[in-house]
Amino acid sequence: MSNGSLETWLHPEDDLSQDRNLNLLQRINIAIDIASALQYLHHQCQFPVIHCDLKPSNVLLDDDLTAHVSDFGPAKLLSRFRGEAYPSQFSSLGIKGTIGYIAPEYGMGSPVSTLGDVYSYGILLLELFTGRRPVNEAFKDNFNLHNFIKLALLDEVLTIINQSALHEEDMKDAFLQDMNKEAMIDCLVSVLQIGISCSAENPRSGST
Repeated sequence: MSNGSLETWLHPEDDLSQDRNLNLLQRINIAIDIASALQYLHHQCQFPVIHCDLKPSNVLLDDDLTAHVSDFGPAKLLSRFRGEAYPSQFSSLGIKGTIGYIAPEYGMGSPVSTLGDVYSYGILLLELFTGRRPVNEAFKDNFNLHNFIKLALLDEVLTIINQSALHEEDMKDAFLQDMNKEAMIDCLVSVLQIGISCSAENPRSGST
């Protein structure tokens, strides 16, 4: 894809840092594109397709910054009628997802399900709007990106948002210009709440 992966936009090399800014609306559109792709894979294919390794480097951006989910190497097909298949078809044992993005229950051999992708999407969503990787030296003693954002969400939402999303030079879109600060904060809180809900270990929202 002409604009490379989402990874290169969220975590650019130093020499590209001035050219790799995504404004708030672009990030929202990317989040919607990815959610739409998952909705198609999970609910509109003949058999549900579980991606199993959703992360920024597996999201490619075209000329218009439309997001496309890629790399289906680890993907699993899920029969709609589980009784007709062998149980091993649904085991997560052997799945080599990416630390920080893979659903925690897969580490215990739980069955593969669409909820695993929901978890990965939640983490990706939090990273998309904060610019923080899920694996970070600052997160210790079972503290993680999910918990960090959940704690900061109520009072410090603007401090945890990737500042390039709010960069004045990238706020030329009429939609963004019409948003006041309060409306923008409400929008960001809503998006991050979705990410928190999706990346909760248990229970987890199953909507994609």
